[in-house]
Amino acid sequence: MLAPILEVLPLSIRGLVESLPSRVYESLEEIRVRQGSPLEVATPFHSMFLSPSGQVVTREREGYRPDREDCQKMLNLVSRHSLYALEEELRRGYVTIRGGHRIGLSGRVVVEAGKVKHIRDVTGFNLRVARQVKGVARRLLSRILPGGQLENILIVSPPQCGKTTLLRDLTRIVSSGETIPSRKVGVVDERSEIAGCVEGVPQHDVGPRTDVLDGCPKAEGMMMLIRSMSPELLVVDEIGRREDGEAVFEAVHAGVSLFTTAHGSSMEEVCRRPGIAQLVREGVFTRYILLSRKQGPGTVEAIYDRGLNPVQESGVVKTGC
Repeated sequence: MLAPILEVLPLSIRGLVESLPSRVYESLEEIRVRQGSPLEVATPFHSMFLSPSGQVVTREREGYRPDREDCQKMLNLVSRHSLYALEEELRRGYVTIRGGHRIGLSGRVVVEAGKVKHIRDVTGFNLRVARQVKGVARRLLSRILPGGQLENILIVSPPQCGKTTLLRDLTRIVSSGETIPSRKVGVVDERSEIAGCVEGVPQHDVGPRTDVLDGCPKAEGMMMLIRSMSPELLVVDEIGRREDGEAVFEAVHAGVSLFTTAHGSSMEEVCRRPGIAQLVREGVFTRYILLSRKQGPGTVEAIYDRGLNPVQESGVVKTGC
């Protein structure tokens, strides 16, 4: 599963990652490469550094420090030695590679006319390991899709708590008709995280009746799919801007159901965001799922109905995200 990630690591770093103890290697969430800073790896419960000898250490002064050459080699591997081919990704700040894994980029930003043109002098890479966990949503279906009927669902959690993994599995279940009637699904994957497309082809299983707009802004993409692909369900990740909210209103009033997510550690917090607060007040969402990492990624803190009344007591969903 990590082969596509290893392929974009310079040999000096690849060997260190491959030497990780199996328990760490198999549970990797992130590999962070920063020029002049210690090489960092993260699992669901710990962040640690790798020493020049490949040992896991907690003191930053003992960590291997990638140099300019390491970062340049890595950029060449990520871009396949063609920065021109990576132009759009450098503007967005991330690259999706085979397997649906995502590489975040940092460095000097070039701005033209007040808009980001691209990132130059790339000195930081965040490799996020993509893991699809099929079946993670099954135990929630009776509460979030009662009777197999579609609801408008908002999944709320802080970063890296499993909301995209849960959203992806719900997408797959609805599209494939697993335990509920199959529907046509349209995914607007602005950041290539739900389907993890490479050259337009999903790297994750999002179901046989799913159409994906990869790299498309959410608000525009929702309207495009409604007009062109007639979905019964729209799936988008991380709404929050006013234009996202307006597009959500248009979609649901067009008779299309919606599954989406938002950053937040509580319903109170997410309701303070103007782009979402109105949607909640208007009763657009009929199910809310609140996730945390209290017992590992994907801990279900609560499920609420349209009126924010609890539907389920706390439990754990093991997402591995």
